[in-house]
Amino acid sequence: MENLYLPEGCRISQFFNTEALATPAGIEKAAENGDILEATALLCDREMNLHVDLGCMQGMIPRCEVVLAQNGEAVKDIAVISRVGKPVCFTVERITRNASGQPVAVLSRKNAQRRCVLHRLSRLCAGDIIPVRVTHLERFGAFCDVGCGICALLPLDCISVSRISHPHDRLQPGMMLWCTVRAVDRESGRITLSLRELLGTWEQNAALFCTGQTAAGIIRSVERYGVFVELTPNLAGLAELRPDADANTVARLQACVGRYTGVYIKSIQPDRMKIKLVLIDSYRGEPAHAELRYFIDPEQTTHLEHWRYSPEGTAKVIETVF
Repeated sequence: MENLYLPEGCRISQFFNTEALATPAGIEKAAENGDILEATALLCDREMNLHVDLGCMQGMIPRCEVVLAQNGEAVKDIAVISRVGKPVCFTVERITRNASGQPVAVLSRKNAQRRCVLHRLSRLCAGDIIPVRVTHLERFGAFCDVGCGICALLPLDCISVSRISHPHDRLQPGMMLWCTVRAVDRESGRITLSLRELLGTWEQNAALFCTGQTAAGIIRSVERYGVFVELTPNLAGLAELRPDADANTVARLQACVGRYTGVYIKSIQPDRMKIKLVLIDSYRGEPAHAELRYFIDPEQTTHLEHWRYSPEGTAKVIETVF
């Protein structure tokens, strides 16, 4: 059941989808069964109807069937226009003929989304782990498709423990992610996501390094007392500035924020959740993007009740209770 309601783009190349769209008979059968299919929207006409490439025949999603509006909200034109050039899911409502006598499949994305809400999203609880696709980024967070084109917010501070200034420091539109459901508002249907709980605890990330190593990190911020360097998305260390560091040195480091640097690992202190570093060199190339590494297998663990980032016995406790 859950596989029916994946984010848009996940089913377009799957066998059942390509087989159904290969022939008019396959599309007719999908209409009879109420199957959810997927294809690419190629055009939005002047009446704001979406025209979809079905291969063997034309497909059209009327404007009123493009988006499932929340609580009777009006559908904005941008919500329709922005689907052009992208995969859209739909059910086949009926097959008609155009003025030339050619078959046209009338489709409904709204119906697919309604079923996704009813059979999948309405059953989600805080702590559930689900696949999502990043759709677009804003300063305050990333919007992610949680199923059939329905979006949820992944707030900036929930993306990782290591702080970033903008979601594009970590994510890109189109990325597939695993996220935990942070909260579900039953009245509005809004879902809030979190990613950091899947990226490992302090101890799990610190175990990837040891004292005396030289590693690559990403400069995240430059403060008067030192430079914060991200070793992994959930682990950062502090490199103290040399006492003789002048304004030019600080300016050079600030120009390298978001880029790679080499660091010598001076000490690892679990009781204080601290890693002391020494800057080796900085590289002013393209902005760096650390690879996401999951420390929880979503295929085996589908729900979390509690996650603690900080080691036992530390004064500062960082945790999530779902």
